[in-house]
Amino acid sequence: MALVHGLVDLHTHTTASDGMQSPAENVRLAKAAGLAAIAITDHDTVAGVAEAMLEGERLGIQVVPGVEVSTVANGTDIHILGYYTQNDDEKWLERLASLRGTRDERNEMMVARLRELGLSITMDEVRAAAHGAASKESLQSAAVSVGRPHIAAVLLQKQFVSSMKEAFDRYLAAGAAAYVNPPRLHPFEAVEWIREAGGVSVIAHPGLYNNDSLVEEIIRYGVQGIEVFHSDHDLEDERRYLELAESFQLIATGGSDFHGSRQGIVFHGEVGSRTVDVNVLQLLDSARG
Repeated sequence: MALVHGLVDLHTHTTASDGMQSPAENVRLAKAAGLAAIAITDHDTVAGVAEAMLEGERLGIQVVPGVEVSTVANGTDIHILGYYTQNDDEKWLERLASLRGTRDERNEMMVARLRELGLSITMDEVRAAAHGAASKESLQSAAVSVGRPHIAAVLLQKQFVSSMKEAFDRYLAAGAAAYVNPPRLHPFEAVEWIREAGGVSVIAHPGLYNNDSLVEEIIRYGVQGIEVFHSDHDLEDERRYLELAESFQLIATGGSDFHGSRQGIVFHGEVGSRTVDVNVLQLLDSARG
């Protein structure tokens, strides 16, 4: 924790899950944006962290090891960010692998639903879309996390939709025609898993859930931080969640949730578009389990 000045983007995705840039490319983007540090927080995998750290050492950018854990509570998808976990812990890695297994099951169910709707799409095509985007290092880890953006990419490639947004709005978003949500890990369990792996848990993008009472339940359970600053939060969201952070003495974090560019559209924001001061890293480090 030698850094004392600068900004950090604590939420970015890579080709190890559903991002479009390799982990090393995310670090290079952080360098170009003038950041002091960047977190790699792929869905249910830490496969991209090692590659990013190597590039960070080369460029003088601190890389924060992270993950975004997929959970469900009361039928709502909730994501819990974990930072500074012990990524050589076999139990932790096995648990992440089990989450990817559930994600795979969900993908299969969505693809089956799409076929029922008359859209000829296969899981082989979806996996090819995911692995075609993944970096060599991520492929070697055998831990690439396949998700809905890869299904959307196939729908777009086969011209069933005209944009990624249409793919989600018509078929893949919550409540859309092919959306399914099988039983998954509860947020409380994710908080425990991250703690047991020596890490720090943070509620990701609470403004997207439209359920602040559920957010408060997770806070009261024992989550350690909340993502106040996010590409999809407006000023009112930031004010509300900053007040929550202060009220419950949580670490207030922030990040772009960068996924890269598809069809010229950046999801959700550019690297460095949402940041916090680098001193937040000291707070996270001090809160480790």
